[in-house]
Amino acid sequence: MKQFRSLRSSPEAVLISLSAVTWLLLLTGPASLGLKHCHVSAAGPSAASLAMLLRMNPLSTQLLGWGLMVVAMMLPKLLVPIQVLRRQSLKRHRLVNSVLFVAGYLTTWMLAGLPILAVIIAANLLLPQSYVPAAAALIVALIWQCSPLKQHFLNRGHEHQILVAFGWRAFRGAFTYGFRHGLWCVGAGWALMLFPMLLPQGHNLAMLAMTVVMLSEHLENPRFPKWEFNPRLKLVRYLVAQWRIRFPAPGFKGA
Repeated sequence: MKQFRSLRSSPEAVLISLSAVTWLLLLTGPASLGLKHCHVSAAGPSAASLAMLLRMNPLSTQLLGWGLMVVAMMLPKLLVPIQVLRRQSLKRHRLVNSVLFVAGYLTTWMLAGLPILAVIIAANLLLPQSYVPAAAALIVALIWQCSPLKQHFLNRGHEHQILVAFGWRAFRGAFTYGFRHGLWCVGAGWALMLFPMLLPQGHNLAMLAMTVVMLSEHLENPRFPKWEFNPRLKLVRYLVAQWRIRFPAPGFKGA
């Protein structure tokens, strides 16, 4: 009972813990869980090579790997909307609403994973074990990062839905709030999610880097959408500042 009350009072800690455990699975888990990509070499794209690829990497296994990747990378981004949701919810509904919000959010990303996985399968068929698809995805991601539409999705991610407090509509509102928030996150981060998954090697390191970028850009304040190069590295700046405060350079004296 004490652990249950702790879960209800600190969902933020639960989100961080789930993300950390999932990262551990992604980095060290067995290939049987679909955590590592298996690339099929073929003379060229054909129905036979597609069938072989799907036998070695069943769609269910690929969706499992995609889902774990989403949980690891995205749950820390939900700390602020979960806090907003809990402030609008009745105390007895906070836990259920939080779970429904996360379920709606993950549903959006799982649906987005279908076309992304289709692109990955096509890349494996056309250019197996090649860095060309990843390089192309990186170029697309860089262009998308500078686009006004990307900033539009980031701005929409700062919106918070007003929820009904009573009845089944409160639960429906929590789910739809998570689903809508997921839509804005997918719009902002689809290219950054695609790039690591197209790498023949080093995708885990690329995932870590993309996670830092996506967390950082969601900490930035809304801006007017326009074409511009904006690194959006607020998290990195914060960590560097904290490091300098805790470990000042030799000879440095504070005021």
